[in-house]
Amino acid sequence: MRPMPPAANFPAACPVEAVVEFDSGVQSLGPLEGAAYRLIGTATCQVDRAGDRYVCRLVSSINPQKGAALNSDELKERFLNLVADENLRARVAEKSEGVRNVILALAFGSLVNNQNDAG
Repeated sequence: MRPMPPAANFPAACPVEAVVEFDSGVQSLGPLEGAAYRLIGTATCQVDRAGDRYVCRLVSSINPQKGAALNSDELKERFLNLVADENLRARVAEKSEGVRNVILALAFGSLVNNQNDAG
């Protein structure tokens, strides 16, 4: 038996490309990598260093996992929002490190005391 032909042929979608640049003196690499990771399924991101700049090359996924494919401006906006979010997360983590360490020390200290009391 011959296989049934497809009901419709859809033209292959062309990936959308965009480039976003950052001054490496202002923007650190970590948040760029975090934002690139969060784009998985929507787009790919290649981060290169060119002199004193980070050049981020964004290419949309042909079959995005989350909704419709983004155009160039939407892709840039999404990436910039993710970079801003990653920058804020890094800043909050840095400012709250001392408190976080105290909480962890108290929690683990309590566990050690409980184990000593039980044993």
